[in-house]
Amino acid sequence: MNYLLRVLVTAASFWVAVWLLPGMEVMTDSGAPDTGETVIALLIVSVIFGVVNSIVRPIVSLLSLPITCITLGLFTLIINAAMLALTVWLTSFLPMYVVIDSFFWTAILAALIISVVSTIMNWLVSSVTS
Repeated sequence: MNYLLRVLVTAASFWVAVWLLPGMEVMTDSGAPDTGETVIALLIVSVIFGVVNSIVRPIVSLLSLPITCITLGLFTLIINAAMLALTVWLTSFLPMYVVIDSFFWTAILAALIISVVSTIMNWLVSSVTS
């Protein structure tokens, strides 16, 4: 149940990022998706994002620890954007995927939005379920 809530929170965070950023959108092989396809695509992307964050992110965070310390933790935002870019690349092989037009600023802003919205929603969900 806890995992399902995390997937839903991450999917909602992705939806907010797609809604706010003009350079990020959900696509299908047949073009622009309808509402049901968008929801399914966001759920799939959030599961893949969770897998990437649980497998790849710890390794990247450990290897980039010196530069993260030098930048006082700001490099973590670049790591988040890289994990988002890896997720976008991995989902590009699926029939439903997320597209980011220009990597650097759109990915940085999307990673920031996803992090903030996920944190707020996780806090709200944990306070309601407790």
